[in-house]
Amino acid sequence: MPLPDFASITDTESRSINAENPTGARGSAGSAASALGPGRKGRAFIPLASGDSAVLAEIDGPGVIRHIWITVPDRTPAGPFVLRDLVLRMFWDGETHPSVEVPVGDFFCNGFGTRALVTSTPIVVAPTGGMNCYFPMPFRRSARITLTSEHPADLEAVFFQIDYSRGDQVGEDAGRFHAQWRRSRPSLGEDHIILDGVVGSGAYVGTFIALTALGRFWWGEGEVKFFLDGDGPLPTIAGTGLEDYVGGAWAFQDRLDRVAEPEVQSYSGPYFGYPQRETIDRTRHSPYSTAMPPMHGLYRWHLPDPIRFRRDLRVTLQQIGHDGSQLFERADDIATTAYWYQGEPHMQFPTLPAADARRPL
Repeated sequence: MPLPDFASITDTESRSINAENPTGARGSAGSAASALGPGRKGRAFIPLASGDSAVLAEIDGPGVIRHIWITVPDRTPAGPFVLRDLVLRMFWDGETHPSVEVPVGDFFCNGFGTRALVTSTPIVVAPTGGMNCYFPMPFRRSARITLTSEHPADLEAVFFQIDYSRGDQVGEDAGRFHAQWRRSRPSLGEDHIILDGVVGSGAYVGTFIALTALGRFWWGEGEVKFFLDGDGPLPTIAGTGLEDYVGGAWAFQDRLDRVAEPEVQSYSGPYFGYPQRETIDRTRHSPYSTAMPPMHGLYRWHLPDPIRFRRDLRVTLQQIGHDGSQLFERADDIATTAYWYQGEPHMQFPTLPAADARRPL
């Protein structure tokens, strides 16, 4: 049985980038001075002005990013949607177009510009707003990670740490990590596109779904479908419903009768979860007295069971509900993040919507 990576003695070197050591250089961590003196927590964060981009990491390869931790305020006096207004991008091996382009909250399974606790294998969000990613991200020549603010106010503090190894043997068969965000405005009966336009070979490893239910009754009967390697109208892989796709059942409810109000159970597991369920009073954010529609955040990681493709990949989600008697077509507000590995070069992503078009309804 081969040793796990952490138990093997290798020639790789461990490095870490943060505001205290922005280059990850050997023997240079914690050198900034504070009122307590040199090396005493002198630069724990960086500011990020509205409209600006910060380079969080620029690394020469070969290497593997092992862990990313970020925390930012989730609101400012200018608005509550910081987590949707900040965009996380990653570029591998000198590419021009990003392999990762996702609002920072959604990348860490915190949809709708709001926070939720997540305890899973690759993504962990701990109190309060400590966002962690453990997807390994190999690169051969270089890695570049940026954070861009489209929030209307300046941010005084962005805290981050990027842990990586240098000198790894990154082979020709090592796929690069990708993540892409898409949103569907309400359209009755039209399938939401989670991912499309992927050409080449690779493995699909996860989905985060932020669904705002805009109608009555149960919202989660839609099937997640994977169209692989030239599939026509019908996919190779199709599930049985959204709650089933994320490992749950029976609408996450303890009862399906109409006699009593059911208890809906949220959960967060290693490979799937339903950690986010909320109705937010809009009176805190706007002059309207009505409540926002119920919002549901769900994730599924295909880590023990990756969806492998050789030529191309397309992933969709149906908008189907159930009123207790029959299925019906729905028109909800759906935003998703797709996570996958593939060889480079990759197809250029669709244009990311502007900040005002990303914010929750």
